Amino acid sequence: MRKEDKAIIIEKLGEKLKEYAHFYLVDVTGLNAETTSALRRKCFKSEVKMVVVKNNLLHKALEQSETDFTPLYDTLKGTTAVFFCNTANVPAKLIKEEGKATGIPALKAAYAEEEIYVGAENLDALVAIKSKNEVIAEVVALLQSPAKNVISALQSGSQTIHGVLKTLGERPE
Repeated sequence: MRKEDKAIIIEKLGEKLKEYAHFYLVDVTGLNAETTSALRRKCFKSEVKMVVVKNNLLHKALEQSETDFTPLYDTLKGTTAVFFCNTANVPAKLIKEEGKATGIPALKAAYAEEEIYVGAENLDALVAIKSKNEVIAEVVALLQSPAKNVISALQSGSQTIHGVLKTLGERPE
């Protein structure tokens, strides 16, 4: 590969690092063309951009980034694919789902929610990260709960009061 081509690839990787908020480094050693193609389709459906990269070129792109990715450098061995995304837990769920049967793909490291995770043991923690929409939905549900309880109590209270008054009214004197 020519030096100019390498520079272009490094520049494009740098742009992707800036464009996407999160990325995962995944070991795809042992995937054949058919399995890789199926994985790419699943990534596309999940709005995850999968790019198989040369480790040295990714290393240089990470070095040129404004963020310190030093802990990730040791994971750049073997066949590496980068999963770029804007929702932190989507690639983790995809990796966990796909890796159940064969162990491929395996998580090498991840940069999610401005935090670096190194090692496959962090996969469950990454799956548990809630997206912005999930957090908003939980907050809305928590805010609605007390209001629903008050309304329910008021409605049942009016039924009770109405029943007591009706019973008292029907009672012979």
